[in-house]
Amino acid sequence: MSQSIISPLAAGLSPYIPGEQPKGREKIIKLNTNENPYPPSPKVLSAIKDALDDLRAYPDPASVNLRTAIAKSEGLCADQVFVGNGSDEVLALCFPAFFVGQNAPVRFADVTYSFYQVYAQLFDVPVEKVPLTQDYCMDLDVFCRGGAGGILIPNPNAPTGIALSLPQIERILQANPHCLVLIDEAYVAFGAQSAVSLIDRYENLLVVRTFSKSHALAGLRCGYALGQAPLIHALTCVKDSFNSYPLDRLAQAGAQAAIEDAAYTIAKCEQIQKTRDWFSRALTDRGFTVLPSQTNFVFASPADGDGKSCFAYLRQKNILVRHFDSPRTTAFLRITIGTDEQMQALIDALDERSCLA
Repeated sequence: MSQSIISPLAAGLSPYIPGEQPKGREKIIKLNTNENPYPPSPKVLSAIKDALDDLRAYPDPASVNLRTAIAKSEGLCADQVFVGNGSDEVLALCFPAFFVGQNAPVRFADVTYSFYQVYAQLFDVPVEKVPLTQDYCMDLDVFCRGGAGGILIPNPNAPTGIALSLPQIERILQANPHCLVLIDEAYVAFGAQSAVSLIDRYENLLVVRTFSKSHALAGLRCGYALGQAPLIHALTCVKDSFNSYPLDRLAQAGAQAAIEDAAYTIAKCEQIQKTRDWFSRALTDRGFTVLPSQTNFVFASPADGDGKSCFAYLRQKNILVRHFDSPRTTAFLRITIGTDEQMQALIDALDERSCLA
């Protein structure tokens, strides 16, 4: 194909690479993409089944019922809620809504969710990467020094799992009053403090969430943003200039049912936290360095510091985890928290590896 047909933008992109999704019949313990090991609420499946009768008609472009349910659960108004086709889409829409055309770079950590860099490249937004501290924490002094065109912070951070406290987030908000501070709370339900309570006090705060992790709906593709009404209006304008119907009827119905069954979600998140805590202790007992996690995964380095070979060994044992082969992360594995049985199988495999060493 002639190179002139492909735009220079597309030719120069370095797309995001998702975790491996095995397609064969091989029995795999899949702990590499931070999926919830438990099924969604039975009420979700019932709601989706009921919505099947209306598939001939377009879905509500404004997702009013879903936004109202989310608002109610968070103590907000519906005009403070935006929904999209997964939090990845919501994050992507934030770039043209808030970061394009700013006279300063968007600031985020050097070890963080790699899609941020991809969005910046796609929308030609300059970036400033802030190195994590030696113990893999956010460098608050740099994030609070001003001069940014936007601030992007996952809380807790991924892949480290380390969270900021609410006072630390508020310090960042106060230091950056003239740009958007986006707090990506994909994993907040597993033990961290949410920044939602700060929304009414800070016009520059946007909180982004997903249904994929805590609500066990990674296959449904639904995410949302919470903020003051002008921010939500800006996102809606960008969305309606791209796709008026990002959420189909099934996704809207299922997500609403998930939000309304809070007790189920809380119980499953608490179970995951319990599994995470004993699994972290088991790794520590085997010489691993385990960063303090408030997510549904742990970021851990084996005693020999060879994350890459440990990753390969587990893959041979049909256990998938995630390895990021860059200088600051190559010693570590990111391990999703599965069921107790799955985590015990991983521990058993590590013990076998130790015996072979």
